[in-house]
Amino acid sequence: MEKCQQSEAACPHVLVLPLPIQGHVNSMFKLAELLALSGFKVTFLNSEHNHERLVKYTNITAHFARYPGFEFKTIPDGLPDDHPRTGEWFLEMFDAMEMKTKSSLIEMLLNISPPVDCIIGDGFLGFALDAANELGIPIIYFRTSSACCFWVYYSIPDMIQAGELPTREMDRLITTVPGMETFLRCRDLPSFCRASNMTDADSKIQLIVKETRKTPQAHSLILNTFEDLDGPILSHIRTKCPHIYAIGPIHAQLNTRLREKYGESYDHFSNSLWELDRSCISWLDKQPKQCVIYVSFGSVTTTSREQLTELWYGLVNSKKRFLWVIRPNSVTGKDGRGGDVPVELLEATRERGYIVGWAPQEEVLNHPAVGGFLTHSGWNSTLESVVAGVPMICWPYFADQQVNSRFVSEAWKIGLDMKDVCDRKVVEMMVNDLMVNRKEEFVKPAAKMAKLANESVSVGGSSYCNLDRLIEDIRLMSLKKL
Repeated sequence: MEKCQQSEAACPHVLVLPLPIQGHVNSMFKLAELLALSGFKVTFLNSEHNHERLVKYTNITAHFARYPGFEFKTIPDGLPDDHPRTGEWFLEMFDAMEMKTKSSLIEMLLNISPPVDCIIGDGFLGFALDAANELGIPIIYFRTSSACCFWVYYSIPDMIQAGELPTREMDRLITTVPGMETFLRCRDLPSFCRASNMTDADSKIQLIVKETRKTPQAHSLILNTFEDLDGPILSHIRTKCPHIYAIGPIHAQLNTRLREKYGESYDHFSNSLWELDRSCISWLDKQPKQCVIYVSFGSVTTTSREQLTELWYGLVNSKKRFLWVIRPNSVTGKDGRGGDVPVELLEATRERGYIVGWAPQEEVLNHPAVGGFLTHSGWNSTLESVVAGVPMICWPYFADQQVNSRFVSEAWKIGLDMKDVCDRKVVEMMVNDLMVNRKEEFVKPAAKMAKLANESVSVGGSSYCNLDRLIEDIRLMSLKKL
């Protein structure tokens, strides 16, 4: 990408506003850096809470100092400092932002200099669209979750109208989501759709539908995917949102552009809200090729003590080496790594396992020792595994993860779906199937999809060209305002 050819004053000024959850912040940081590489002035508007954690645990300030036009600003998320901010508190966080953050956003936009030419707002933050319209600023939505789940969210009113929701028949096919009629079951819908009546799920469903159906009001839509992965679903989404930029996998896109600009890849910069434990890389260096299953359930998943024990026994009983991320405070009730943990688990883990609080995931997935990924099916994790060519076992938690796991197993054939099960025997069986018994069944399609993913972000690839188109369109927006 070339530097902006206009004067510095006329270079587009883009405000990037993520939902303050790790997965959303992760993707939007990468997009912000891609825009900064193009010479844009970028203001990244993070929550005060998250920015403090980033400054504490990363070299974020030094990393972005290479971009003279890059600036951090913060905004309150409306929650107290000691709020857990985990998955089950999602609605509470959203309501707090809706009430308290919009006014702060408008005030900042009125006073920022130079004025903002374009907002790239998280597609879950409808108040950002309202603020942009109120001030006459173009806004582009970025839905950081999967395209397939976006389309499921958009189709929820059609499911309700057709009588497919509510339901207790978890294995019945859903027929009212175009493009998914042959394999999407009620079980594969986001967890909030599982209420036996719509009143029980009303607040969550209304919120998701309201925010999703606002999307066509935005100037355009950015999706973190690529045509060879999601082409059929993108075709359906374009019937509602014709202006789409499919620029993913965004972490691979950033690597491509950094190599072009600086002759380097992403250089393992972390935008994590937790402190990385890089000792796991040294441990992986000592393991045989493709013999380790990596286990991580992301940034907001919580597990019960009983679930953790079943997962742990399953991993140990599989006899396979494992690297497991157990995030601080991710186990409800107790830390999960001490106290009354059975001695046989601790002994077996010392022999063939390694546990850390947080890991450099992209680096781990690309390590030659890793042969499988037991994941919560968050979209960033799914794409990182796709790019690395690592087959998955999916144990989804909430939001888009139930849909993603179904696509991994049934549409893309690059893994197994362990949805709604947490049993040591099932874990043991699936780990052995993925790593040994059915290994070739998953390795070949995973390698093929990895090749397509990397081609999409190479010069001339679909995502590479879509990013160039996005950059040019933002430039044109700023010129129209002169």
